[in-house]
Amino acid sequence: MENDHKKQQVALSSVLASILLTVMKLVVGLMTGSIGIISEAAHSALDFGAASLTLFAVKMSGKPADSKHHYGHAKVESVSALIETGLLVVTSIWIIYAAVERLIIGTIDIEVTWYAVAVMVISIVVDFSRSRALKKVAKETNSQALEADALHFSSDILSSAVVLLGLIFVSIGLAWADAVAGIAVALLVGRAAFSLGKKTIDVLIDAAPEGLAEGIEEITMTVAGVIAIDKIRVKPTGPQVFIEMAVCVNRTLSVEKVQAICAEIEKKLRNEFPVGDITINSRPIALNSETIAERVHVIGLNHNLHAHNISTNLAEQKKHITFDVEIDQQLTIKQAHDTVNALEEELRREFDGELDICIHLDPLRHEEHCSRSLPAEEEKLVLNTIIKASQRIEKIHDIHYIQIHKTDKEKLFITLHCSFNDEVLLEEVHSLTSQLEGSIYRALPEAGRVIIHAEPLFA
Repeated sequence: MENDHKKQQVALSSVLASILLTVMKLVVGLMTGSIGIISEAAHSALDFGAASLTLFAVKMSGKPADSKHHYGHAKVESVSALIETGLLVVTSIWIIYAAVERLIIGTIDIEVTWYAVAVMVISIVVDFSRSRALKKVAKETNSQALEADALHFSSDILSSAVVLLGLIFVSIGLAWADAVAGIAVALLVGRAAFSLGKKTIDVLIDAAPEGLAEGIEEITMTVAGVIAIDKIRVKPTGPQVFIEMAVCVNRTLSVEKVQAICAEIEKKLRNEFPVGDITINSRPIALNSETIAERVHVIGLNHNLHAHNISTNLAEQKKHITFDVEIDQQLTIKQAHDTVNALEEELRREFDGELDICIHLDPLRHEEHCSRSLPAEEEKLVLNTIIKASQRIEKIHDIHYIQIHKTDKEKLFITLHCSFNDEVLLEEVHSLTSQLEGSIYRALPEAGRVIIHAEPLFA
């Protein structure tokens, strides 16, 4: 991944820079006898350890999730940043201790040379370059380990500047200014370490970034079909966040529609946030606007039953509900009755007060038969019978596309199309086609199934 390569490259350059500065400061410190420069060499050696830890952390954090680390390895960076925070605190305490000791002793024996000044200037330039590069990549990749390393190099700039000023002040006879400046630098470094440590600990204890949960909720509520958010959890892991949420949706929606809503939520969140993974659960709820028919239909689906032809009326404060359900035709009447009884019991719990329910059982057919065409004479006879039956029913026009087959059980399987004027209501169309079906069944006792498709007259 491009981000992982950037992080490793800048971390490696920091390790090399730390080695260079440590060697330079140590050599010059020993040559000049400057405690400040030798202290800086020790400080740079500490930075070398921190930079090496950062390099290890960014390499580990780039590893993908596995069977033991379901959220990946990004938190290795947070652990590294916490350790480096501790090193910064130790550094601050050491600087304060050394500065106070110098103030108490009051004498400093330092040989101020051009190369002593030069090495501190080079140190400042290198530290500034490294700090700037680390901050830039840390911001781009949201890397806490690189952010901590950048803070280390920033503190080095200040401490190197203090040593440089100390050398200047020593040359003009103001040796105490070095110690006072050192204490000020130590306090600044300690404050920065406290801020980084707090941020790192928040990540390690899974504290959600401020405003993130609110932003996720705001985006989620813009998705059509989301009624409310029941629960939301955000887990930051390195540069990414993991989101778990439960959204409330209308219970009358189909599974496919609910899945589409969840997919739309995920798409919008990924466009706005660096989401590592997102889990969305849906919670179906009943709306006050649901009709009785919708409630019956939903409860029927919960029992794997398709309720249709639902009719309701209210008489003397008592609800009367009638509807049809399709039941597997291979069930016995007792099995079918027990299935419908379970549906009735839930309907009574759904509707408060007295309830009168009457359910018509339709056999659900799912048979497969081999069929064959009829001989010409027999087909002509059946066709004439169907046409005569349709002619007795007013408003039915243009009987056409009649298909007749005989199944392996010697039953006729008949499909046909018929037309109606455009203004005829569907309810009347259903009634008239039912009459036609009945007429065909009566006229053709061998008919096993009659399917009629209704359409507008000039469709």
